[in-house]
Amino acid sequence: MRNDINMLLRSQPELKQFIRQHPQWYRKLSRDPYQIKQLELEANQFYGKTFPQRMEKIQSNLQLAMMLVQMLQMNPFGGAPDQQPTNIDY
Repeated sequence: MRNDINMLLRSQPELKQFIRQHPQWYRKLSRDPYQIKQLELEANQFYGKTFPQRMEKIQSNLQLAMMLVQMLQMNPFGGAPDQQPTNIDY
């Protein structure tokens, strides 16, 4: 593999890890070093760094937060939300 490709992989540990998990990229880059952009695109997709993947992650986190807020707003005693809970002696 070319020295400039090796330097790029050393400077970006995430790409280095991706190429170790997908060894076919060693051959591809040895034959055509200009496929480095394609490698970066596939690595970003693998690690969930594309814009649609990030938006989906934000949306799922927002849904989780909304569900937690709804659970906190519920009355734990099962009565109407505007009623005060009664004291129960045990």
